[in-house]
Amino acid sequence: MSNQGQPIDFAFVMASSVHDMKNSLSLLLHSIDELAVLLPDIDANHPASHRISTLQYEASRVNNDLVQLLTLYKLENSVAGITLDEHDLDDFLLEQLARYEPLFQSRGVDCQIQCEEGLAAVFDRDLVSGIINNVLANAIRYCKQTIVVSARVPDAADDAGYGLLITIADDGTGFPGEMLDAADEFHLSSDFRSGSTHLGLYFADRIAKLHSGHSLTGKVRLSNGQVGASSSGAVFELLLP
Repeated sequence: MSNQGQPIDFAFVMASSVHDMKNSLSLLLHSIDELAVLLPDIDANHPASHRISTLQYEASRVNNDLVQLLTLYKLENSVAGITLDEHDLDDFLLEQLARYEPLFQSRGVDCQIQCEEGLAAVFDRDLVSGIINNVLANAIRYCKQTIVVSARVPDAADDAGYGLLITIADDGTGFPGEMLDAADEFHLSSDFRSGSTHLGLYFADRIAKLHSGHSLTGKVRLSNGQVGASSSGAVFELLLP
C-alpha cells in the first residue's frame, strides 16, 4: 500500500535515528576505552594520549546530547515517565564518576566526592544520571584541575523542605554573565557564536521539575564561587524535594 500523500512524522523519524546513533556511539565509546587500556604506558604529554582523550570527551559529549534528546522525546510523547525509588547517594555518585575515570586520568583532573554519610533520597535514577553526566562533561571541559561533586540535605532557609542538594563545582572561569542572568528560565536556543543550544540546561530544568513533593518542585541553580584555588569556578546545583 502506498504512503504517498500521508504526512511524515518527523519527530518519530528523528527519535528513531537518534536511538540508532546512540547505540553506534556507545560501541564507539567502548572501543575508545579499550584502546586507552591497550596503551597504558603512553606518556600523558604524548600526542596519542591527547588524541585519545579528545576522542573520549567528544564522543561522551555527543552521546549525552543524544540521550537527552531521546529522553525529552519520550517524555513529551508519554512514551516514558518518571520512576521514583530511594537511592544511596554515595553509591550513586561513585557510579556516575566511574564513567569518566579514563577522562579524569588522561586530563589530569582531580574529581572529589563530598557526601553526607548514609544520605539517601528518592528520585529517578536514570533521569538524574543524565543531568549529572552532562554537567560532569562540561566541568571536565572547562575546569583547570579540580571538580567537586557533593550531596547533602540543604540547610539554607530558602531551601526549607527540599530533601537533597547535589552540587557540581569546578575551578574554571565560571559561567558567563548572560547565562547567570537567564538562569531563572531555561530555554532551547541557538548561540551562533558559541554553537551552544543550551540543551543540557534545558534538560536538567525539565527533569528537575518532574520531581515534586511536599508542595515543592525540583529546580536548578547556577552560580560562580570558590572552588579550590579558583575564586570564580562554575557551580551547578540540583535541588530535589
